[in-house]
Amino acid sequence: MRILFMGTPEFAVASLDALIRDGQDIVGVVTSPDKAAGRGRQVRYSDVKKYILEKTDKSQKKDQTLNSLKILQPEKLKSPEFLAELNALNPELIVVVAFRMLPEEVWGYPALGTINLHASLLPQYRGAAPINRVIMNSEKVTGVTTFFIEKDMDTGKIIMQEPVSIEAEDNAGILHDKIMETGANLLVRTVNTIKKGNPPGTDQSSLLKPGEQIKTAPKIFKEDCMIDWDQPLQVVHDQIRGLSPYPAAWTTLVSPEGQERNLKVFASAKLERGSMFPAGTLMTDGKSRFEVVCRDGLILLTEVQLEGKRRMSIKDFMRGMKDLPSYKLK
Repeated sequence: MRILFMGTPEFAVASLDALIRDGQDIVGVVTSPDKAAGRGRQVRYSDVKKYILEKTDKSQKKDQTLNSLKILQPEKLKSPEFLAELNALNPELIVVVAFRMLPEEVWGYPALGTINLHASLLPQYRGAAPINRVIMNSEKVTGVTTFFIEKDMDTGKIIMQEPVSIEAEDNAGILHDKIMETGANLLVRTVNTIKKGNPPGTDQSSLLKPGEQIKTAPKIFKEDCMIDWDQPLQVVHDQIRGLSPYPAAWTTLVSPEGQERNLKVFASAKLERGSMFPAGTLMTDGKSRFEVVCRDGLILLTEVQLEGKRRMSIKDFMRGMKDLPSYKLK
């Protein structure tokens, strides 16, 4: 079965690697174009392209399949040039993992369809940021889903699902890695099921319980990351871990002179004790403890990054902030 793989970030690399190790016939890989970034405007490859190039170098031309693997990096998926490449590769199945929206000319091309790996238990948490959103919403279980791509995003018929537990102190980075590995294994099982013929296809609406509402996972914007300290302790804590390590929750630190600097918060701990002070009050011993008052308790910040500085533990941060007790949070 001729497979065309589409993906860009690290999340997609695990799936591509699993398919290659399983002996699948990957006829080509589509990933994002190279980009110039940084002060030196150095060209940066996608994680998927870096994986292929590194794998090719290590193979020393022993793996002819990998060495002849074609990498496509179209700017536009509807361009005549890319559609001609698609026709030349003639894939029977397209596999999509963490890639952009496809036009129907592409997802409708293969005889066996186009499948996608999504980082949630669909139909819940359709959208761009399911890993962040499930933690921010205090969920205890999420998972991965393989489904056939159709016109509307994340709505196609489900092939397989696998649940993944969310532990109390998992952050988005930890959950990302859990889902990445679980998803890679599920994708291999899905592809082998399709090869056998007549794969399952379950309508997403049939998985909803009576009265159950669909929760979505829209893209994370900067305003989603701003901490509102006048929220319940659990809500603030879950926002911090749901956005860590990227893009990171943040607050504004105000100096006695009125200078404002953003402070990213990567890790925290809940302190189940109340305070007489209003939400957002900064409380510190000036040495190793940085606590903030929330609506129903205190939260202890344990790892932060001040604007213009590196990420560090709260102890290291406070060594350079001797006057922190005189600061305020905005």
